[in-house]
Formats: sequence, structure tokens, C-alpha cells
Amino acid sequence: MNQFSRSELLFGQIGMQKIAQSRIAVFGIGGVGGAAAEALVRSGIGAIDVFDADTISLSNLNRQVIATHKTIGRDKIDVMKERLLGINPNLLIKAVKLFYLPENANQVDLSLYDYIVDAVDTVKAKLELVVRAWQLQIPIISAMGAGNKLDATKLVVCDIYKTSGCPLARVMRSEMRKRGIPKLKVVYSTENPIKPIYSRDADGYKPDVSQADSLLNKSSRRVTPGSSSFVPPMMGLIIAGEILREIAAID
Repeated sequence: MNQFSRSELLFGQIGMQKIAQSRIAVFGIGGVGGAAAEALVRSGIGAIDVFDADTISLSNLNRQVIATHKTIGRDKIDVMKERLLGINPNLLIKAVKLFYLPENANQVDLSLYDYIVDAVDTVKAKLELVVRAWQLQIPIISAMGAGNKLDATKLVVCDIYKTSGCPLARVMRSEMRKRGIPKLKVVYSTENPIKPIYSRDADGYKPDVSQADSLLNKSSRRVTPGSSSFVPPMMGLIIAGEILREIAAID
């Protein structure tokens, strides 16, 4: 018996061999990407590269597997690497402090990977990953918006062109058409986004403009979305499951 014996009962010996021989890239180690990376490693993925330039903050505690009071302020990739090696000491892992963008995309050789996880949250980065993966014919799966959602049962896997109601997916569809990309597997939520609550007054809950402005993310020019402890990680787990089934050739 070994640590992957229970997985082998489902994937079979040959399936587990394929999983162990695979190398995965995970871009974005937040609520979605962190859960995806951990599920992949717990299932026997032999090599994984994780990419992120952020540090763990207090607000990450509600949803990210690597976030604890002891890890606040540390680089996400370093904590993720420690966690994954704690799960599988034989794992081949590369932790890269990088926020993937068109300007630095040439620093990463995507042809090295058997599958790519897009768990970043900017359109520019997502499009660059998708375009380059398509050109190289490397399988990629993208996470759409997990913010402002509370119903994890509304998460579905489909092609980007079959999505509806997701603002991020809508922008991605438009930009992909312009670039001639015909398909992209995504995980997205069919749930209508919930309007974030920023303050409360005598009339009930209403957005407070001054507080909303203070939450503005200057790099993307958007108000910080609300998040839950369960929707982003569930999206990551679904992503991992899709990858593992494809690699092991399980329908």
C-alpha cells in the first residue's frame, strides 16, 4: 500500500502511471489555484510548477488553503511549495514568483507542460495563456469568476462559447473571437452575481461609495469582489478533477 492506493482503485494502475508522469502548470495560487494544485498533488501528479507574485494577506484567510495567521506576509509560492512537498516529498515542484502577463510571457516555456491551469484574475493574463496554449496545442482549463457567488452547486464545466451570465466569460468570449481561438474549457458559475455589501444604514444594506472607492484595486480598476470559503476552492477541485480524468483517460 502507498499514499495513492485509494486513488489507484479509481484510476487504475495505468491511469496512475500517466498521472505520475504528467507535469502541470498552475498560474495563480489563490482560492481556486491553490485548491486545484493541492488536489492534483494529493492524486499523484508527479511534477507541478506554480506561478504567483503575491503574498498572503489577512483577507486570504477566508478561502485559500495556504492562508493561516502564521503564513500572512509570506510569498504564496513558497508556502504552497512547502505544503505540497509535505503531502508528497517526492514531488517535482518549481515555484516561480511571477505575475504572468504578455510582457513577461516569454520567460515561461509552456511547451513543457501536459496541462495548464489558468487561475489568474486578469483578462490580459488569461488571454495570453489561452492564446499561447492554443498555438502550442497544450490543454488548458480556465477559471471564470468565482467572486460574488455563494452557490457552489451552480458551478459547471463547459466550453467558453456556451457560457452565459458571467461578466468575465463574456469579455473572454469577445476577445477570443478577435484572436480566432475556437474553444476553451472553463469552469464557471451560472449563479447571478451577488452585489457586495459595503456598509449598512437605517434603510438596510447599501453600497457606500467612499468605502467602495477605498477597496478599488488600482491594477485592474475594479472594486474588490466578495468571496466565500467554498465557491473558489470548489472551482479548483473541479478543475483538478477534469485534468486528472483527461490524463488518466477516464470518461
